[in-house]
Amino acid sequence: MSISRELLPTGFEALEPFIKNWAVVGAAERMQRRLDSTPQEREQFFRAGCDLVPSALELLDQKPLDEFDAQEQCLMRLVLSLAHVAQAVEIQGDDEAFHARYARYISITRASADFNP
Repeated sequence: MSISRELLPTGFEALEPFIKNWAVVGAAERMQRRLDSTPQEREQFFRAGCDLVPSALELLDQKPLDEFDAQEQCLMRLVLSLAHVAQAVEIQGDDEAFHARYARYISITRASADFNP
């Protein structure tokens, strides 16, 4: 069994190649990863993950955040990163580079997704 497979719940193996770059902790880190990524990296991650979001949320909604095991935490981080990437892919599209230039001046100091009870 590969190391990355151990980091995700069964059924989410398609996201394994994206763990290193996208399963980051914190909203600021997710935004920075989005800003630093290429259009191709964002598109590949988005395409691999977008259809898995409903089943990921169904799995993650079964228990409180503070009861997630390591696999569920990793999946949650990927889903949160997908939300950032979806903004770039679905909304910004070709204008992402223009918006990213100014987004670099934004500092995320707190985010509700970063709350850890």
